[in-house]
Formats: sequence, C-alpha cells, structure tokens
Amino acid sequence: MKDPQNLVKEVFKKTFNEEPLIVRSPGRVNLIGEHTDYNMGYVLPAAINKAAYIAITKRDDDTIFIVAADLDESYTTTVSSCAYSDKGWPNYVVCIVEQLLKINKKVGGFNAVISGDVPLGAGMSSSAALECATAFALNHIYGLGLEKMQIVKLAQKAENEFVGVKCGIMDQFASVFGKKGHVVKLDCRSLKYEYVPFELEGIKIVLFDSMVKHSLASSEYNVRTSQCGEGVSIIQQKYQEVTTLRDATIEMVQECLKNESKDIYDRCKYVVEENNRLLAACDDLQDNKIEDFGQKMYETHTGLSELYEVSCPELDFIVSCAKKEKGILGARMMGGGFGGCVISLVREEELEGIVKRMKEAYYNKMNIGMNVYITQIEEGTHLVK
Repeated sequence: MKDPQNLVKEVFKKTFNEEPLIVRSPGRVNLIGEHTDYNMGYVLPAAINKAAYIAITKRDDDTIFIVAADLDESYTTTVSSCAYSDKGWPNYVVCIVEQLLKINKKVGGFNAVISGDVPLGAGMSSSAALECATAFALNHIYGLGLEKMQIVKLAQKAENEFVGVKCGIMDQFASVFGKKGHVVKLDCRSLKYEYVPFELEGIKIVLFDSMVKHSLASSEYNVRTSQCGEGVSIIQQKYQEVTTLRDATIEMVQECLKNESKDIYDRCKYVVEENNRLLAACDDLQDNKIEDFGQKMYETHTGLSELYEVSCPELDFIVSCAKKEKGILGARMMGGGFGGCVISLVREEELEGIVKRMKEAYYNKMNIGMNVYITQIEEGTHLVK
C-alpha cells in the first residue's frame, strides 16, 4: 500500500494543481478501560502509528470538494447544505463543518483529499482519526482559534449528532492528545489527564484482527449506553449522589440492581469493576508489574464477553489461544465489540512464532485469515511539515 501521506499530496496536486496543507491524525489503541468513557469513567488509550491524512486548501466559494484517494471516489456539497450522505465516508468530514457552523465559526469552501492506513472496522477508531484531522485542518486554514480540547469535543459531538453513534470522548481525545511513548490516563468526566510512560523493553503491543465485523455493532453500542443509564436511574433512587456509573460502588450495584433486569445488573457490574481495574492497572504500570497488568487485560475480556456481552466467537477464540502462549502477557477484545481486534502484549523475542501459531489456529477454527498489526505509540494530531 502506498504511503498515505504521499498519496494525499500527489492526488491533491494532480486534482487541484495546488500545494496543500497536510494534517496527520492517528488511530488509537486502548490498553484497558473499555466502554467506560460514556459512563464518565477512566480510560487508558494511546495514539498509534496508523493514521488518517487530509490534504486541504481553501476555496473562494462555499463548495466542499472531497476526494477519497483510497476509494478513487469524490463527493461535492456546499457549506450551506451539509446533508448526510449515503456513501458513508463523506459524513466524517461534513459532520465537522456542520458542528463548526453550530458554534458560529465562519468556514468557507475547501478542496480536500483524504487517505489513511487505520484499518476500517478493527476498533482503532478510523472515524475519529478522520474527524479530528478535518477539524484540525479547518481550524488551521480558517484561523478559527480552537484549542485542542475544543477540537476533541467538537469531533465527538459531530459523531454523536451527525453520524449517529453515541460514542464517548476517548477516541477523539486519544487522537488529538496522544504522546509518543506514553499512554494517557483520562478521567472522562473531569477531562483531567496524565501521561503514563509505556516504553516496555522487549514487549510489543500487537493487534490480532479477527477480520469480522458483525452487524450488531452500532445498534448494540447504543443499547448498552441506554442500559447503563437505566441502571444509574435505579441506583439514584436510593443514592442521589450517583449521577453516572463512575459514582457507583460494586456494593451499590449489588444492593440496587441484583433483583432487577439481569442485563442491566451485568452491564453495570462490568463498568464499575472495569473502572476499579483500570486504576489498579495504572499502579501496575508505575510499579513495572507488567504481568499483573496483562492479567487485568484478560479479566477485562472476560467481563466484556460474559457481563457486557459485546464479544463474539471469533474474539473469544483469539483470546483463548493467547492464554496458551507464555509469550503473551495479556490480551482482550478492543473497541465497540462484535468483531475487530484483540489487543495483546507480546514478548518481542517470541513474536514471530506466536503470530504464526495464532494465525494457523484461527484459520483452522474459523476458516478466516487473520491480519496482525504491530503498533507503536506515536504523537497525536499535527501538521505534517
């Protein structure tokens, strides 16, 4: 595959005969803390060496002309008529324009070429990467004066309202605020964050891509947000101080939800346990107890599979194979669920053999090939010099 940075530049110059501004915005991994962000809990993401790129220049009119270099497709609309497109991909650019207009930012037309190497549907947040790249680029060329946090919130709102996915803030935050060699411990309620060093000698972050994306993903994601909200409402009847699951203890969940719907009880139990697990996992990192950290990743997967019920047979099988490999310290499904990747911590000296065995086992069981991504932690959204 052609380097996406070079590709957007070449296609832009060929299409528009201009020298563009280029922005890189990365995808992300999340080490631990899954489905906690929209429950105002904690997450531990990092920006990675897979990214969305946008090459862009201003126009003199209000036309928006976008080329998707990887698809060899183009899309035209205007700033004054930002409508939802059945094509899908233009929405991740247009949604940003709509949000900027809603906060009374003056944006004119633009020419843009987009590309990227964040795998689609793998749980690495290709959509957030493109949204943040677009917001960052428009902020720059139109001198809108937006701070990083404003870009994050705007991109999240765009996905919630225009695209229709009720995601939390983690994906966009990790894309914009990522820092090379660090994970970000983010409090999704206060938005306070701290960088935690994550340069583990001889250990790689490896993603095993199941290559499946079951159709349940989007609809069930929104169902989970609703179920968590119902749980909070019930707990609140006795404990008024509980405004989100972030405020709840496991004792409150037991007391208030045990005799309610099993689904609501299980969902809330998982979220409260996961928040506690993340805080303990950060202590493991600080104390360099990487085996303990890895064990918590396995515990997270069990919770996601059995309590939150967002896994699938393919992901469960990959994690079960990982547990048999001594060189894999921890593994769990990552992202919204029902497909995508398993994130794992793998000893580098055993990487080659592990990848070979994991691929063979997966193909023999599922009759599907598996992609494997060896990721590095990189900088967040920035202008490409």
